[in-house]
Amino acid sequence: MNPIKALLLLGAVAFAGATLAHEGADHDKKTAAVRKEQKAWGIAGDAKAAKRTVQITMSDRMRFTPDTLTVRRGETVRLVFRNEGQQLHEFVLGTKQELEEHAALMVKFPNMEHDEPYMVHVPAGKTGEIVWTFNRAGDFDFACLIPGHYQAGMVGKVSVSTK
Repeated sequence: MNPIKALLLLGAVAFAGATLAHEGADHDKKTAAVRKEQKAWGIAGDAKAAKRTVQITMSDRMRFTPDTLTVRRGETVRLVFRNEGQQLHEFVLGTKQELEEHAALMVKFPNMEHDEPYMVHVPAGKTGEIVWTFNRAGDFDFACLIPGHYQAGMVGKVSVSTK
């Protein structure tokens, strides 16, 4: 076989495996160690430090309820998501720019695998959660980046106050 064709075939097989990995991936954050990396919008929190739990529903109307959150800088919050829809939804926390860049990648590679402590994938009828420490003041965003969901307005805002 031609070496170029062999490389192309190998690349296609690797890409196919990676894209299929997202759908069957186990996104249960309770069993995996959470990687703590400081982001502009905070850092993964310790469950024991969470003093408040916020329930957020996801729907096939492409909405989060509530779609705005207000927290204090330094507050660790348990965010519990309930998917009331019939399709997979996700929650991704970040800056508007980062979410837009990620949304564009999701359109190109809809089944790409990603699993960060500031995101959760919630299958239809299921629940999921993240624990996050909002240690940076400012206004941040969240969204469902499943292709078409972000574009349909499945977004929200987090305001982190200094008080």
